[in-house]
Amino acid sequence: MKINHQPQVIFLDAVGTIFGVKNTVGDVYTQIAKKYGANREAEIINNYFYQAFKNSPPLAFETENEEEIKELEFEWWQNITYNTFNQDNKIQEFTNFKDFFIELYNHFKTSQPWVIYDEVISSLNHWQKQGIELGIISNFDTRIYEVLDNLNLKQYFQTITISSITGVAKPHPKIFKIALAKHNCKPENSWYIGDSAKEDYWGAKSLGMQSFWLKRRNS
Repeated sequence: MKINHQPQVIFLDAVGTIFGVKNTVGDVYTQIAKKYGANREAEIINNYFYQAFKNSPPLAFETENEEEIKELEFEWWQNITYNTFNQDNKIQEFTNFKDFFIELYNHFKTSQPWVIYDEVISSLNHWQKQGIELGIISNFDTRIYEVLDNLNLKQYFQTITISSITGVAKPHPKIFKIALAKHNCKPENSWYIGDSAKEDYWGAKSLGMQSFWLKRRNS
């Protein structure tokens, strides 16, 4: 694809675009679950997770109170995790589900469960040297700040716009407009790169942004 001009800003999605879960979500969940008496197969839990995730409401809240947002994020993920492990009515296997979830939730703040995709650092460095502003637009929660910091990625991005704080999730146009406003940038002067056709490609394209669908092998 030939692009006639350099963008003012390149926005990227986070999970699935910049970094992803090592192995599978099921692997991470079941490894920690074993410590709490629940011995489950990673592949089954992985499938259950994606079913529970798909059936959940958007990770976006009406309140602007930071502490309340963090509580709602915690509850949102706790419900998904509970539904993941209770799809076959075996939640009683846990010796303490509450403590399990707290450990799991905090684990995903660290760098341990994540892997940065191979081409990401070189691409970020290339764009940075060209003087292009960089931002993230993600349907993620406030843990993203710690994750980016722990992965040594925070330095690359001037702005981070997430659904839990903006009150709407991609592909809603409002989240893209909020991100663009932070850079005082018109849609046509920006790029957006993400791994979801609906949330990323079409969401950004509907506003007139130059949109790219990143189709990773395991997406």
